[in-house]
Amino acid sequence: MAPTTEFDVAVLGGGTGGYTAAIRAAQLGQRTVVIEESRLGGVCLHIGCIPTKALLESSGLYHKLRERGAELGLRATEVGFDFERIASRRDAIVDRLWRGVQGLMRKHRIEVVQGRGCLLGDGRVQVAERVLQARAIIVATGSSPRSLPGVEPDGERIITSDHATLTRTLPASIAIIGAGAVGVEFATFYRQMGVRVTLLEALERLVPQEDADVSGALLRSFQQAGIDCRLSARVLGAHRSENGVTVELEDGRVEAEQLLVAIGRAPNTRGIGLEAAGVELDQRGFIRVDEWMRTSAPGVWAIGDAVGGFLLAHAAAHEGVTAAEDIVGRRVHPMEQELVTRCTFSSPEIASVGLTETQARERGHEVKVGRFPFLASGRALIHGETEGFVKLVADAESGQLLGAHVVGVQATELIAEPALARLFQGDAWEMGRNIHPHPTLSEALGEAALAVDGVALNV
Repeated sequence: MAPTTEFDVAVLGGGTGGYTAAIRAAQLGQRTVVIEESRLGGVCLHIGCIPTKALLESSGLYHKLRERGAELGLRATEVGFDFERIASRRDAIVDRLWRGVQGLMRKHRIEVVQGRGCLLGDGRVQVAERVLQARAIIVATGSSPRSLPGVEPDGERIITSDHATLTRTLPASIAIIGAGAVGVEFATFYRQMGVRVTLLEALERLVPQEDADVSGALLRSFQQAGIDCRLSARVLGAHRSENGVTVELEDGRVEAEQLLVAIGRAPNTRGIGLEAAGVELDQRGFIRVDEWMRTSAPGVWAIGDAVGGFLLAHAAAHEGVTAAEDIVGRRVHPMEQELVTRCTFSSPEIASVGLTETQARERGHEVKVGRFPFLASGRALIHGETEGFVKLVADAESGQLLGAHVVGVQATELIAEPALARLFQGDAWEMGRNIHPHPTLSEALGEAALAVDGVALNV
């Protein structure tokens, strides 16, 4: 076995959370190493956030030209697509960003070790024949798609989001199990590309973690777009045939050329030596951590999808910064899941932060709510996309903003303002007094904030 190499910080996993943690540790003067068995950037960069949004950019533009070009005064003899070029553009974007991450590792003098790491305890990590010794270890091993019993993916007829993201062909029809963020994003993409889509959700509404009003708005939009949405749909199994897949439901069946299973993700926490290091897991296999991302084992921190909470790249990155700063004794602010913005790139888009109206009431708050429809927004009218609204939830007594929920055009770009208000424990009226430029979509946030106190000016 090769001699032991010593580091200040060893990061197990080079995804968004892992490489961000490594950069922050290096900035703080720590000799840092990243162990990654695949490619730097992880799921988000290679088979998640980036490639799926590249696909949605193409499908969204194609859909808008085809369905709304005449409304915008545009005329074309033919509107079509070349899916091979769409896929090639997707891959080129990923490749450019991947090279950028590699450059960041070099810039900060972070060593990258290729291979599968396994914790040995006492700050040691084994990678093949090499043993790395570190004063602090950050576990950032991410997650993998979950599957259903009796619905096992084969990569052809029954697929996961990993397969769908990297596809170079389109089916004529697809059934999607799961109407969380991943399910509704792919439902949007496939439908915009002209694929017949059936969306199956076991619960009573789409995007069940979002505010109930948002779920209702998305359902109406999907139905209008021609997506067959089946709620409270219990899947019993699925079987392949020469021409497609048949999904057996408790109350019927659905046939499609492909089946996409999008029921969430499971943590990659098995087989990496957590038990040997004394790291505790919860019943679902996620690593238990405190608000500073510390595990039950001294000298071991954990971040990202491996610890649960919101399985989002930007949450993982923030957790990575929190862990790196805690390692050097520079605590700034603990990790708070309620400050994580949630973004879903469906059509219409969804973004939220903080509590839903139901959650706020369940916690004992007397609430007041402000809404503003995009139908009353000049900029939304100009975009030709007037579906949806902004909804703000505030404490009735103090006025403090408790939650913000946006469904509509560019919702994912708008959520940053109420997220900042939440970070600073601001009140709704402060957002209302902020001077929003005209004509912009951000005016909807200001109007919704004014509506909390019944003084909206333009509705």
